[in-house]
Amino acid sequence: MRTPALGPAERGEALARMADRELDVLVVGAGVVGAGTALDSATRGLETGLVEARDWASGTSSRSSKLIHGGLRYLEMLDFALVREALKERGLLLDRIAPHLVKPVPFLYPLKHRVWERLYAGTGVALYDAMSISSGHGRGLPVHRHLTRTKALQVAPCLRKDALVGALQYYDAEEDDARFVAMLVRTAAKYGAHVANRARVVGFLREGARVVGARVHDLEQGGEFEVRARQVVNATGVWTDETQALIGERGQFHVKASKGIHLVVPKDRIHSSTGLILRTEKSVLFVIPWGRHWIVGTTDTEWDLDKAHPAASSADIDYVLKHVNEVLAVPLTRDDVEGVYAGLRPLLAGESEATSKLSREHTVAHPVPGLVVVAGGKYTTYRVMAKDAVDAAVHGLDRRVGPCVTEEIPLVGAVGYKALWNARARIAVRVGLHVARVEHLLNRYGAVAQEVLELIARDPSLGEPLGGADDYLRAEIVYGASHEGARHLDDVLTRRTRISIETFDRGTRSAREAAELMAPVLGWGREQIDKEVQHYEKRVEAERESQRQPDDLTADAARLGAPDIIPL
Repeated sequence: MRTPALGPAERGEALARMADRELDVLVVGAGVVGAGTALDSATRGLETGLVEARDWASGTSSRSSKLIHGGLRYLEMLDFALVREALKERGLLLDRIAPHLVKPVPFLYPLKHRVWERLYAGTGVALYDAMSISSGHGRGLPVHRHLTRTKALQVAPCLRKDALVGALQYYDAEEDDARFVAMLVRTAAKYGAHVANRARVVGFLREGARVVGARVHDLEQGGEFEVRARQVVNATGVWTDETQALIGERGQFHVKASKGIHLVVPKDRIHSSTGLILRTEKSVLFVIPWGRHWIVGTTDTEWDLDKAHPAASSADIDYVLKHVNEVLAVPLTRDDVEGVYAGLRPLLAGESEATSKLSREHTVAHPVPGLVVVAGGKYTTYRVMAKDAVDAAVHGLDRRVGPCVTEEIPLVGAVGYKALWNARARIAVRVGLHVARVEHLLNRYGAVAQEVLELIARDPSLGEPLGGADDYLRAEIVYGASHEGARHLDDVLTRRTRISIETFDRGTRSAREAAELMAPVLGWGREQIDKEVQHYEKRVEAERESQRQPDDLTADAARLGAPDIIPL
């Protein structure tokens, strides 16, 4: 089965097909849950459409902690079912669904108290490992181990000696969240789903009380059209309430947004061979290995301002630096911070107003005939959420539909990845790249890295590093536009790559070269290239300004100083 490209022509074709036939299922929102729902629906043989107002994963699903994990702290809350479910999904992703994208990562938990804390925390981590193994999909990860202070400092020399009396080390997994969603979307398209970004739902079609489709505004080419569908799935995350309001009726639940911010610092600023997990008074703080960088976060605070561009304030940054510096022998400063990003978690509103106490579990509802709403949950359990959403939609169809099969469906790039990884040295010789470059491509694209290498074979200049961002090849920029649905410069620098958070200049040095590489694919002239670069530079400056503001209100106002390149 061919791997579909998601270039401009394919987007136009997908919109045309959605407009000229009745779908079985139309999914609104292409974050991880929406993309997973489209894949689940398409692999059950249903005629499926997926529309996204902005870009794949442009909201919450590109701004997470990049972890695939069971959630150790949910054990402390005695939420065993959620942890067991998440650990099973972690194992499936590592072993079968996305071994090219999801990788094991060790974490060190420093102990501050003798005996009782080791017993308490050790029991929790032992249970975590046991639940993972019992799921049938956790045997590929090492089990936890207890470390003395001397051994812990050998593993993580960055730690202050007085910050721990010993430690526990255990394993979880990490991934590039935006790249994962892009692969989910391509996999859904591979199985027949019609997918289009920059296509905003502006209203629902009704026949009496029943929802029978949606009105969609094509933000790229202009104009509105109708997409008729027997079932519509609202998978818009923190925008659930706003999308729900388009039908003019109250939903059965509300979704609140919790803001989490992360800092990105160079690898040499923290001397450690393992990630770290630390307790704060409000949440947990992770120090996560990320290529040649570390990701440090997160916070957990209520957010009721602009949802498209949540802003990190100066107070947020100080909070993260303060808590990580409590254990570091050489403290981090503002000058060490390469990138900052803020994301919103969609939490089901409960009795408590404290966002850290709201539900991380998900729910599915059928508020009116023809409309399914799915919300809440964790990134790790996206597949379970998608299954539940499609199960609910199937109840509204008058024919027999097969069960969920996504446990058995590898994402694009997974099949053949391990064989290519074993042959990476030989591939490097054949294509004339350093083996480290081939490893980089395989860990981002899996087996479809061969498509990127084909671009280089046709134009060897694409095998050169992108100016200002040496980790990425010029071919990756072209591929993002031609095969992965990138429509604007921001899509490539922020989500198809992570240049916007992995360089001190936030990608401004790479912007013009990247825009010029995208131009032939997307049909841009000089005027559009200039517009894309200027917009990106304004976006970066607005983000920097927001991070100098003392609180959420002023940070939000500063971030809104740079409008979207396409008004939504």
